[in-house]
Amino acid sequence: MSHNTGIRPLPAGLQQIAIEELNEVPARVPDDIIALRKWIQTQPHLCSCLTDQFLLSFLRGCKFSLEKAKHKIDRYYTLQAAIPEVFNEHRIVDDAQTMEILRLGVLLYIPLAEGDSNPAVTIIRVGAYDTSKFKFQDIIRLGSMFGEIMMLEDDNANVSGYVEIMDMTGVSAANLFALQPQLLSKFSLYADEAVPTRQKGIHFINVPTSFESGFNSLRTFFPDKIKQRVSVSSDPEAIFKHVRAEYLPTEYGGSKGSIQDVIKLMETKMLSYRDYFEQSRHFGTNEKLREVDKETNYQNIADFGLDAAILSALMVYINH
Repeated sequence: MSHNTGIRPLPAGLQQIAIEELNEVPARVPDDIIALRKWIQTQPHLCSCLTDQFLLSFLRGCKFSLEKAKHKIDRYYTLQAAIPEVFNEHRIVDDAQTMEILRLGVLLYIPLAEGDSNPAVTIIRVGAYDTSKFKFQDIIRLGSMFGEIMMLEDDNANVSGYVEIMDMTGVSAANLFALQPQLLSKFSLYADEAVPTRQKGIHFINVPTSFESGFNSLRTFFPDKIKQRVSVSSDPEAIFKHVRAEYLPTEYGGSKGSIQDVIKLMETKMLSYRDYFEQSRHFGTNEKLREVDKETNYQNIADFGLDAAILSALMVYINH
């Protein structure tokens, strides 16, 4: 892949956040990108995307610590290799299954207005897919693809972070039993420690009262970090605490068109990344060529992180 030239300028509000919170020095950014690219090119085991915006997302995600950015980008590809059920041949925009899931609206990517400095927003409609037709790993795969698109072009996600709205409408025991705990733990580690965009919160709406009570009974045992990032409510209007109405589809009481309108925009966006996802199939690590000690076997990591805490609450709901 050729290196793209030029760096997308940030709106004034996001630029100020990048300077104050991410240690960004605008005049130094081109040199920082060059330094990270040169390091990657000296690593015989690492084949990475080298475009400016890709590398800049890792620098921002590591608050412009070059050493941390090196480590994170290595882990990014190492951990992808540890999740072959997600990062496989289906991870292309022309895959029929991928496009079918996208058109179901399981994942909604909500674009913010130009100049808005708030965190990016995604809505995950947990009950919107047929568990007899799709596996949880298929849903995660689509999420990973849009996560990369956000990483490459959503400045809000890169600078201010992102929030997830988990809509539990229509969720059945089948949806919850379809969750794959081992996959969830691995992908949680990947999202927390390898992806440079920062999750700022995960908010459940339209939850059954049994799930709400089960979660709240477990909440006291969660670390403060998780308590601050997670909220659970049976009230559908709880979404307005986290997303302004003008950005939401009409089905959520907003004025940003319908869910189908959002899906059409997402499909167009996904198809525009055909070349990137084709090329990304050749990126990764070759452990036989790694010059230092091999990375930990992440498949055996027991630190499940935030998503595993949520999974515990889901299990309470199942057993209620």
